[in-house]
Amino acid sequence: MRSVRRTSPVRDPELLRDVALVCLASGVVGVSFGAISVAGGLPVWVPVLMSLVVYAGSAQFSAVGILLAGGGPVAAAVTGLLLNTRTAAFGLAVAETIGRSWPARLVGAHLVTDETVAFALAQTGPERRRAAFWLSGVGMFAVWNAGVLAGALAGGALGDTARYGLDAAFPAVLAALVLPALRQDAGLRRAAPAGAAVALAVTPAVPAGVPVLLALTGLFAYGRRRPA
Repeated sequence: MRSVRRTSPVRDPELLRDVALVCLASGVVGVSFGAISVAGGLPVWVPVLMSLVVYAGSAQFSAVGILLAGGGPVAAAVTGLLLNTRTAAFGLAVAETIGRSWPARLVGAHLVTDETVAFALAQTGPERRRAAFWLSGVGMFAVWNAGVLAGALAGGALGDTARYGLDAAFPAVLAALVLPALRQDAGLRRAAPAGAAVALAVTPAVPAGVPVLLALTGLFAYGRRRPA
């Protein structure tokens, strides 16, 4: 009789490696956000508190951009809410992965981001998806906030953060995470190019973050799955 021993997803070296890469990207961009905010004239507590309470990269960048351009807090908040409407759809996609208890859903909802959802859905099996979501979610939240604090304290000492190419960190990691899912699901291979085309088409005309929301229209090309 052969004994079956499986490695716990939490201890899976490959999963831990991928989580570490996502967290590294999160921390790097967090440093950029904190530095940009303080270098633009905001006090240190603004980006730090925003990161703890709001915790949404694109929405935070857009809100700070509006504040630094002279816009009021209401305009900044409305823009952030608009950009974050996409997380409603993301939350539905990982509702079962997060868990059914209200404490898990309350905390999990705060950790729903483009990255944690893509990370979870790229895994095979509910156990790995749950482990991937919580590992990446908790890890990214901690590293993002640590990065924002470090960047805010550094202030203008970092200079123009755009010259470091920090904005390429997340797209590169996300592409690596979704490739396995694309190889396994023909419907996703149809939906992904359609969503990408929509996002690219509207990018010059809409605020940052909105192209990601509109890319969800690519799901119309997904079609119905054939019964197994």
